[in-house]
Amino acid sequence: MSGSLVRTTFAVAARGGVRSLWRIRPGVLTRYASPFVLVLLWQAACSAGLLSSRLMASPAQIMATGWSLTRDGTLQTNLAVSLMRAGCGLAIGVFAGVSLGLVAGLSRVGEDIVDAPMQILRTLPTLALVPLFILWFGIGEPPKVALVALGSSFPIYLNLYKGIRSIDPRLLEMVRTLGLSRGQTIRDVILPGALPDLLVGLRFAVGISWLMLVVAEQINAESGIGHMMMDAEDFLRTDIILLGLVIYGLLGLVSDQIVRFLESMLLVWRPSHRVARAG
Repeated sequence: MSGSLVRTTFAVAARGGVRSLWRIRPGVLTRYASPFVLVLLWQAACSAGLLSSRLMASPAQIMATGWSLTRDGTLQTNLAVSLMRAGCGLAIGVFAGVSLGLVAGLSRVGEDIVDAPMQILRTLPTLALVPLFILWFGIGEPPKVALVALGSSFPIYLNLYKGIRSIDPRLLEMVRTLGLSRGQTIRDVILPGALPDLLVGLRFAVGISWLMLVVAEQINAESGIGHMMMDAEDFLRTDIILLGLVIYGLLGLVSDQIVRFLESMLLVWRPSHRVARAG
């Protein structure tokens, strides 16, 4: 009974997600109107001489620099390295956060063992851990990936833990009355019920992974967007520095939109989600 319900839910979610790819709501275009206006004002201020091109490159200069770095392959190479670091770190962080969230959320003993250390680690400043990570992992790729993984694991853990503990006890009592095993209860009731909170945690984790990447790429990096920006700082190339910031911002926006699309697919069964999409 429960297995067929899950399969039906995911089939409906997949159909709804595919249809959402082809439907553009009117608010989507207005969502990006304000950033476009800000870019126009920025360009106008640079063209009028209100902003020094030496201290603040114009959008036109940034686009020209981006095209130049794309033509010689520099931008693609550094971008690929940054994506690899962020992707690997995020994958490890999601796996660790989900695993620890399940242990703490599904068991009182697991909560006693896991939650206190996670709360302590969550409050530690990231920059203070950089020297330790260098001592433990060296100055290659491991400390960079580890920093991203560490930062992205906390929102996953916290939100999944909250989602599991927020399941209605009356629903669990009804499930026990129906005779479902613990494995079936976790698979068909607890995890789907905690999924909205998990996806919220994933959105935070994706954003934090890019923030941690900025810090990670200051650790003796020889490639990556952060390394490209550090080299540009030595030559006062504000166009390259701003290009790197724009790339970080766009990566964050695109990754957030991907998670939002996953939400539209996986949460189509929720009445509140259907109302929000219709609006």
